Formats: sequence, structure tokens, C-alpha cells
Amino acid sequence: MKWLRNMIRLSKNVWANKVMVLLTVSLLGAAFFITAIGNVQPETYEIERFSIAPETIRSPVTIENEEETERKIREVVQSVEDRFNVSNDITDEQTAYIEEVFDAVVTMKQSQRPNDVSRTLDEDTTEPLTSEEQLAQLKQLLRPEITESVNDGVLYELLHTEIETLEEGKELLINSVTEVMEDGVRTENIQEAISEVEQTIQFSSFDAEMKSSLTELSHFVVAENSFFDAEKTSEARKKAASNVDPVVIRAGEVIVRQGQTISNEIYDELALVGALDSRQNKFPVIGLALIIFLVMLIMVYEIGIFEKNKDKDIDRSKLGAIFFIILISLLFMKAGSLYATSVNQLYFAVPVATGALLVKLLLTERLAIVQSMLIAILGSILYNGQIPGSLNVEAGIYFFFSQMAAVIFLGRATDRLAVLKAGIGMSVMNVLAILTFLFLSIEKYSLSDIFMQSGYGVIAAFLSTVLTFGLLPFFETGLGILSDYKLLALAKPNHPLLRKILTEAPGTYHHSIMVANLSETACESIGANGLLARVGAYYHDIGKTVRPQYFIENQMTDNNPHDTIQPRESADIIISHPYDGADILKDHKFPQPIIDIAGQHHGSSLLKYFYFKEQDKNKHTKEEDFRYPGLKPQTKEAAVICICDAVEAAVRSLKEPTEKKIDELVASIVKERLMDGQLNECPLTLKDLDKVHQTICETLKGMFHSRIQYPIKEAK
Repeated sequence: MKWLRNMIRLSKNVWANKVMVLLTVSLLGAAFFITAIGNVQPETYEIERFSIAPETIRSPVTIENEEETERKIREVVQSVEDRFNVSNDITDEQTAYIEEVFDAVVTMKQSQRPNDVSRTLDEDTTEPLTSEEQLAQLKQLLRPEITESVNDGVLYELLHTEIETLEEGKELLINSVTEVMEDGVRTENIQEAISEVEQTIQFSSFDAEMKSSLTELSHFVVAENSFFDAEKTSEARKKAASNVDPVVIRAGEVIVRQGQTISNEIYDELALVGALDSRQNKFPVIGLALIIFLVMLIMVYEIGIFEKNKDKDIDRSKLGAIFFIILISLLFMKAGSLYATSVNQLYFAVPVATGALLVKLLLTERLAIVQSMLIAILGSILYNGQIPGSLNVEAGIYFFFSQMAAVIFLGRATDRLAVLKAGIGMSVMNVLAILTFLFLSIEKYSLSDIFMQSGYGVIAAFLSTVLTFGLLPFFETGLGILSDYKLLALAKPNHPLLRKILTEAPGTYHHSIMVANLSETACESIGANGLLARVGAYYHDIGKTVRPQYFIENQMTDNNPHDTIQPRESADIIISHPYDGADILKDHKFPQPIIDIAGQHHGSSLLKYFYFKEQDKNKHTKEEDFRYPGLKPQTKEAAVICICDAVEAAVRSLKEPTEKKIDELVASIVKERLMDGQLNECPLTLKDLDKVHQTICETLKGMFHSRIQYPIKEAK
């Protein structure tokens, strides 16, 4: 039933861990929502007509002012003139009347010479035709429409005019009438057309009688020939209406400035964009919730990848680090958004790369990259100028490049100078990104503007570096996060505990150094944390300083104190050293992974020497009394140190450590630890164990390589 209890305990731990992850991500989602809600939900105002605007109000949305658009369309349609069809047939018909009158008169004058214009009284007597008779004869030649409309006096005058004058008058009248009627004569402008013809006649060189006749004829021939075309007019109006651009109020457009009077037009625009509506629009809130939900899904997935890569459940300290780092980045961006405008672009100075630096230093590079993308997305919302429905893509891209520069230029942190180098790289990347935005813009920037905005990028990099230095101790100490910087500090030879081992247990110190070398190379071969393994190996036997003389590597003489005590008592002393070491490390506030390595590096293995020694005396000796109480190694690093600790001690006992002997020894120790169940609770695979075996052998072969035997010169 023990295995069942272990399974239940493991299941409880897994579910508790998942709940903790979901709770952390949910709290971050709530923080995102609270900080960004003002950027997607438009602010409303209580303003009366003809009051004074308390502040400058911008449109929160892009919307068409349909009423204003309709008004413009009506104005344009009304300004479209009616379309008319000009009838050329009427023009030809009217000019034909002119030709008929003049041709008839000329024909009469040519066929009836002065001596022919007479009538026969008898066979020998003739009498000339009177004017009335000539007029009557002329009327017989003309159409009724002409004779009914044209005054007889006009015809009479034409009958008494010279043919040459008639031809000239005919040409003048036809040309002027045609010119006027080609443009179209409507009912409302017929008098204007007649006046135009009359004016042309009056400026001619004819005598008064001829001008009067031509004028009278113009009254007859100038007629309406342009008629309203409803279809063309309708098409023209539709075309004009379609060319009217909609009146659109753009998001961010100033509707009223502070101190300006709220006119009816301004009030209507405020109402249109929803600035006066106390009812909140739910759709932007839903959209924000959806994007935050997507961000939360990605975060949960990445935390799962982080756990998988680390081969263990994420602990509270790391979740706390993720929570506080993202929250700090969010607060930095929100604080900057309160002062940033489209003019000053203060988001260039926001130290958003601080989060990326901290995540890479304390957790993993992959998590830092993913966080950089998510923070960039949220930054594009926070810097949208509080215009719902819009994103500041420029700010998002800048934040992404700035954070990626932090991740890339930080590289592998071997000391704190790495952060300073990353700060220089971030400065260059920030300035390049800013210059890119400036050069892509169609606006013209002065040299001072370029330097000022580039300076913002340098400031952001500087602040990110300083804040990283300032916040890193908080996460290392307050949350117990073990960073490479912390490990490097613990690995310094002048550390008090390392000096304690060196002075009080020098053999143990040398043993720890050898185990550290083996463990680091072995861990790196399987993708584990080699630096953690090295530092853990330095301190794994710190418990031996409690009673150093009871451990063989510290015995400088042949006097072994175990020879004077019982095997059971000796076993108790030996078995206590991992836990004494864990207590010492706890007292000195060491990181938990180092404490765990010290307490787990022997697991629940058996002290064979003293067990068999006691068994020789007492056949009923229990094996459990000579086993370490555990825990067994829980991590790859602790398991590798468990193997390397045994290997190093065993190899030192070899008189002639050949390659074959070393290989067989390492294989036997690995097999023994595996068969004894000491590696059951760690994430090492058989493939990992094979790599560890090969790496340890290669390292030991380098340590115990063959040396040239120099000849010794005998003294004479």
C-alpha cells in the first residue's frame, strides 16, 4: 500500500501545483485587465449645451457623422443644375423659316423686274403691281406659320430692300439665331436669347429699317428648343451624391478644446461618439477580456514547458518571481502611459527590458522571450492614447526589440558585468529602433528631436540595467530564487563555509573539489545546470566539519576513531553528516537547491562497511538501521552528485586506476545506485545515465592520465 500512498501524495501535489499556477496567472490577468480597461473603454462626461468644456475632449472612436454627411449630400444635389436636351431639329426648323422668307423675297425680286411688276389692263395697256399686290403674292409663297406670325410691315420692308442687303441680312440672322439656339433656349431664358440676337443686329451696319425688320423676324424665329431631361438630371444628382466623402470623426480627433463653448454642433458630435453616454459599451471590455485570456493561455503553456524542461513542478518562489516581474513591467508601462502623448513619445524611455533581464537571469531564456512578446502586445494597448479599438503598433514593436536585445546581449551571465554589457547592447538596439520609426515617418524631424528621442532609448536601457541590479537581490533573497550570480558568489574560494571546510576538513575539501569537477561536466552533458552541480558539490559534505576526524579522508594518522567504538555508533556518525550539513546551510541562509543537494546526496543508501561489520557480530542486524533515512535525490543535479560522490571516493582507493578499471568501477556504481532504487525519484533517464557514465570516465581518465617516470639519480 506504500506505493498507493505515494501516488495519492504525488497526485495531490500535482493538483495543488496546477491550482497555484492557475491562481498566479489569473491574478496577472486581473492586473492586466485593471490597468488596460481605461484604454479600451471611452470616458464619458456630463456636459450641458452652451457650457464651457472642462478639458480637451477627443473622439474615442472612428465613426461617420451621418447627419452631416446627409446635409452635404443635400447641398451638393441641390447645387446640381437641371439637365436639358437641346433639339437641333427645332433649330434647323427655325433657321429654315428665315431662309424661306428671304429666298421668297429674293425670288420675287429676281422674277419681277421693275418693268415686269405690272398687270395687263387690255391688249395694249399694262399697269405695275401695287405694294399690296406684291405683298399678297409674297404671302402666297410663304407658309401660313410665317404669314401668321410675321408682321406685314416686315415683309413689305424686305420687298423694298436690295438683294445684296437681303443676302447679308439673311446670313447675319441665321448665324446669330443658330449660335443662340445651339446653347439651348428655354422658356425662362427665351427673352435673353432674343435680346442677344437683337444686340447682334443692332451692332450691324444695316440701316434702321433693315435692323427693325431683322429684329421683328428674330422674335419669330427664336423659339424654345431646350427641354428638361428628368433622367439625365437624376443621374447627375446621383453621381454628385456618390462623390461626396462621408463626414468621419477620426479616433483621437479633437472635438472640443478646454475652455471652448459647447455649441449645438459640438454637443451633437460628443453625443455621436458616445462621450455623453453614461452607459458603457460592453464590446471593448469583451475584446480586452479575450486578448487577456489568450495571453493567459500562452503563459500557462509556457510555465508547463518550463516545468517540463526542469523536470519538476514549478515551486512557489519561481511562480512568485514570474508574478512580480510581469507586474513590475506592467506598472512601468502604465506609469509611462499616463504622461506619454503622440508628441513626446515617452514610451521610448520606459525600462520595460527590466523584466526580460530578470526572467532570463532567474528562470530561462525561452520564458524571457515569450514574456517579451506578451508584454509588447500589452504595451501596444496601454499606449493607444486611450482610443478604444486602436493599438500603438510602434510602441509594441519598440518594446519587443528592446526586450529581445536584453535577452540576446545578456548571453550567459558569468558575472554582473554581463548586465552592463547587455545595457550597452540595449542602448544600441533602442536607438536603432527609434531611428527606424523616425525615418519611416513622413514627418520631418529636426536634429534636436532625433537626439532627444534617441536619448529616451539610452535612458530606457540605463534604467533597465540599474533596476535589474536593484531588484535582483530582492528575488534572490526574498523569494529564494537561485540565480547564476548567486551561485558564482557561493563558489568563491574565500566564502566562509568553504574556508571552514578547507581548514577543518582539508581532505573533505579536496574530495568536494573533485566531485564538483565531475558533477559539472556530467550535468552539462545531459542538459542539467552544471554551475548548480558544481556549487552543490562544494558544500555537499559540509556536515563532515562537525566531526571531521571520523571521515577517512581527513585522517592524517593511522589512528582511526571508529576502531574504538561500535559499528552502530560509527554508522550513526556517518549517517548524520548529510543532515548536519543541511542544517548548517539552513543556518547560513543558503538557497534551498544547495540544501537539498547536501541532504539528498546519499539518498537512502546502505553503509555496507559498518553493516557487514555489525552483521559479523549480530546475525539479526537490520539493514534499515544502516541506511541513510533519505530523501532520495529529487533532481538531476542531486542524482549526478550522488553518483560522482561515490565514484570519486572509490577511484581514490584504486592503486592503479587504468581506463578499464575506471570504466568498470563507474559502471558498477551507476548500476548499484540504480538497482538500489536511489535514482527512482529523480528525472534521470537511462540515456542520461549512459551519458553521465561516459562523461565521468572521460573526466577521470584526464585526471589519472599516465605520467612519465623520471629516473632517480643515485647519490654517490
